[in-house]
Amino acid sequence: MASVTRAVFGELPSGGGTVEKFQLQSDLLRVDIISWGCTITALEVKDRQGRASDVVLGFAELEGYLQKQPYFGAVIGRVANRIAKGTFKVDGKEYHLAINKEPNSLHGGVRGFDKVLWTPRVLSNGVQFSRISPDGEEGYPGELKVWVTYTLDGGELIVNYRAQASQATPVNLTNHSYFNLAGQASPNINDHEVTIEADTYLPVDETLIPTDGVSLLLPRLECNGEVAPVQGTAFDLRKPVELGKHLQDFHLNGFDHNFCLKGSKEKHFCARVHHAASGRVLEVYTTQPGVQFYTGNFLDGTLKGKNGAVYPKHSGFCLETQNWPDAVNQPRFPPVLLRPGEEYDHTTWFKFSVA
Repeated sequence: MASVTRAVFGELPSGGGTVEKFQLQSDLLRVDIISWGCTITALEVKDRQGRASDVVLGFAELEGYLQKQPYFGAVIGRVANRIAKGTFKVDGKEYHLAINKEPNSLHGGVRGFDKVLWTPRVLSNGVQFSRISPDGEEGYPGELKVWVTYTLDGGELIVNYRAQASQATPVNLTNHSYFNLAGQASPNINDHEVTIEADTYLPVDETLIPTDGVSLLLPRLECNGEVAPVQGTAFDLRKPVELGKHLQDFHLNGFDHNFCLKGSKEKHFCARVHHAASGRVLEVYTTQPGVQFYTGNFLDGTLKGKNGAVYPKHSGFCLETQNWPDAVNQPRFPPVLLRPGEEYDHTTWFKFSVA
C-alpha cells in the first residue's frame, strides 16, 4: 500500500497560483512530485544496508525550478526531444515552432508542459495531473487534453500519460528525471553499470537530429532517418557496461541518443542500471518505442541543488522513454500524430530494488 500526503510547495510570482507537493510513500520508496510541470523533486530509495538516499537531481525550493535549468524531473510536451528546424507538416499544412535550441525546437518549445501549473487530483496510491493545452500553444495545432498519473506500488513508480486532441497534432510525452543511484549529491555516474535492450539506435548530426542514411534494416521503405545496428559500436549496451570506462574506451563525450526498443505497444523491458557500491538497481519498462539515454553532458556545476549539491557534467543520467526524435518529419519512424477520436496512452515503470 502507498500513502499520499499533500502540502504547499510554493507560490508562483505575480499571483500565478499555488504549487503543491504530493508525497507518495510505500515501504520501499518515497517520491515527491509537484504540480509545476508534474515534476519529480525527490525520490528516496534504500541501499542494501537499508539507508535511504535521494536519487534524483533537483531543487529544495520552487525558485530553483523557475530559473533556467535542464528540465530536472519534469514532464515534457507537447513533443519531447527535437523537431528539426522547428517545422513540420500535418495534412499538407506547415507549422512553425519556436527555435529554442538552435537550430531546432526542443522539448515542446519556450514554455512547454514543464513550465505550466497542472491541476492535481489525489488518488488512493498516487496523484493525477491534468491540463488543457490550448489550440496554437507553442505553435502546435489543436487543443490537447492531457492527464499524467503517478502511482506507487512497492518499489515501483508507474507513470501513465494520456491525451486527446481536437485536431491532428504530434504528441510525445516523457519524464526528464536525472538519476544518480549513488545519491543526488554524488559527483558522477561513472561507476553505474548500464544495460539497454536495443539492437538499433539513431545516429545523429551535430545538432542531435537523426541523420539521413540508407538503412539496411528497412530497404523497401522510404529512407529518411537512419536506423543503425548497435552491434560492434559504442552503442551496444545489450550487456552491462560500466559507464565511465565505456565512455573512456570509446572516446565518447557521453550519450544523448535514442535507442530503438521493441516495436510492441505492450509493456517491454527497456533498461537496467546497477550501482554496485550501494546495491541499488533501477529497471525501466515501457510501452514506448524508444528511450533517449542522456548522461548529463550539458550539466556544468553552476546550478545549486538540494542540500548544497552541485551538478557537474555526468552527475546524472536520464532514461526518457518516448517516441523517436523528429518523428513528425520522418515517415519511417513510429507514428507520432494523434488524431481526433484517438487516445494517446503510454506507461513507463521505474522499478527500484537492491542487488
